[in-house]
Amino acid sequence: MGSSPTTRSARSTAFAGIASLALAVAGLASAAPAQASPAQASPAVSGQAHHNAALAGSGISNEFNPYSSALTQSAVPGMKQYAAKKRDLIAHQLQAAATGQQTLSYGGGVDGIGVQSGHSKVYLVFYGTQWGTRSTDANGNAAFTGDSAGAAQAAQNMFKGIGTNGETWSADLTQWCDGAGVATGATSCPANANFVPYQSGGVLSGVWYDNAAASPSGATGHQLGVEAVNAAAHFGNTTAASNRDAYYVILSPHGTNPDNYQSPTQGYCAWHDWNGDTTLTGGAASSPYGDIAFSNQPYNVDMGSSCGVGFVNSPGTLDGWTMTLGHEWHEMMSDQNPAGGWTNHVTGSSYNGQENSDECAWLKPGTTGGAANVSFGPFGTFAEQASWSNDTNSCAITHAILTHGSTNTVTVTNPGSQSGTVGTPGSLQISASDSAGGQSLTYTATGLPAGLSINSSTGLITGTPTTAGTYNATVTATDSTSASGSTSFTWTEATSGGGTCTAAQLLGNAGFETGTAAPWTTTSGIVDNSTSEPAHSGSWKAWLDGYGSAHTDSASQTVTIPAGCKATLSFWLHVDTAETGSTAYDKLTVTANSTTVATYSNVNAATGYAQKTIDLSAYAGQSVTLKFNGVEDSSLQTSFVLDDTALNVS
Repeated sequence: MGSSPTTRSARSTAFAGIASLALAVAGLASAAPAQASPAQASPAVSGQAHHNAALAGSGISNEFNPYSSALTQSAVPGMKQYAAKKRDLIAHQLQAAATGQQTLSYGGGVDGIGVQSGHSKVYLVFYGTQWGTRSTDANGNAAFTGDSAGAAQAAQNMFKGIGTNGETWSADLTQWCDGAGVATGATSCPANANFVPYQSGGVLSGVWYDNAAASPSGATGHQLGVEAVNAAAHFGNTTAASNRDAYYVILSPHGTNPDNYQSPTQGYCAWHDWNGDTTLTGGAASSPYGDIAFSNQPYNVDMGSSCGVGFVNSPGTLDGWTMTLGHEWHEMMSDQNPAGGWTNHVTGSSYNGQENSDECAWLKPGTTGGAANVSFGPFGTFAEQASWSNDTNSCAITHAILTHGSTNTVTVTNPGSQSGTVGTPGSLQISASDSAGGQSLTYTATGLPAGLSINSSTGLITGTPTTAGTYNATVTATDSTSASGSTSFTWTEATSGGGTCTAAQLLGNAGFETGTAAPWTTTSGIVDNSTSEPAHSGSWKAWLDGYGSAHTDSASQTVTIPAGCKATLSFWLHVDTAETGSTAYDKLTVTANSTTVATYSNVNAATGYAQKTIDLSAYAGQSVTLKFNGVEDSSLQTSFVLDDTALNVS
């Protein structure tokens, strides 16, 4: 990348013009993409995993909409640039002992992964500041001012509701399997296979609003993969084992065009894939945390009927939104790392290369296997589509729950959203039943507020919460035959009242105006008052990196956050760089103790300062070391300029 090192101040002056150019380019990039008309846009394709786009393909499971006024079955849209190559690979990978044109067969696994054979963990990632200001609705869901359609809340409720209210839309998945005993090319599963279990009690495991920067106006597949890897780190899934049953839905905001989905030659409304797919636009995304399954979920409400608005209901604003969310999740569950799971390998079939949901995409409501409303009880009713079922040889909008030898069914009653106050004892009795009767149940729980625990024998949750926040809790009950059931719900703990938490700002020398570092611990020379990189206010700031050579600068400070307090870290950041493009070469990482709470890079460069805020309420009652760590590579400078920090508690 090339330039020889010079002094930091000289470089800053030299790059002032580049910063202006970057702003001009950003202005062009931020222009709203032209919205395709229904006659141009291709169907709601939600599909297969970037392997058969209009088909379902290629990580992209594209749902083809045969009922779009501008399209016919013979003009299959949604074929992404790399989809033809991927489709051909699938078609010639093996020959299945097919029983029909739509029969799916097992692809042998990729990295040993075929299906999600555990309880799915779905993480929703709201990608970019264009989502707007975040708030919390009455059901504990994240809501955004930039989401006029309420798509964010619908996504959260839908994934909370899967596996509840006795719904059997998702039960089609219980026929699919992987494991050493499943032969490549198999069209059914042996008894000793690892089957997809019924997803009792919901699958939503976390929500992240990544507002560190604006979402790209047209994110590449590679950028979406990188965002999924960042999400894995954010949620603490930093091993291959923790990501084995994880799925990251990257939700781009209104007005953006991720992976060029609005192009009439693309023809899809969503897709799913995994980070290692080399056919992603921009290339594969490296992951230190094992394989990462993710999806590209554009704000496809923008595309109107071309992406399913009004397909089932009237006005049906979110019909296509929930159908594509469900389509991609079904395909990920049965083909996690495409195309190692279950896809169509029937030579000569028009379905060759498709996944289970692709084969049933956009069938009209009221027809066999047609789209329909599915009720998830208290979480709402959502438009969904059918998925292909080998064992019934049909598109199944409902399917029997298969237990594969176990005759017991454990049902855990969802208690609904819970709330409490930090410092006030709480309790909740969980109820569960076993179809066999007379079985003793063992209870476990994950995601409870700190300070609460569940009695393994009785299912009673008790304790005194210590940390404010909204938690996604899951309770599982297991009987002596290993049959189990789960339910998920939110639990919100508010800060304690009565003035027990005194409002305060905890950081010392927060604006660096003493001209020295203390009580910060810093690398030498970063507290600076030069004018080549101005302060946000006052005269002094912390200037990390900016050398154009391999370099690391850091600033850290340890504070104690009082118990029962809401804590918010804020700071003003200016990123100035000579790097170009969308690759993060130089990075600033913000950590609380050993946990990364935010990451910025040369990609976030902009003129002026931007304020960043991070909720640190989870550290209430603890001593926490906050650290800003900037790492610069061997060439082309990036400066991370930090000022007016604060850690406010209330």
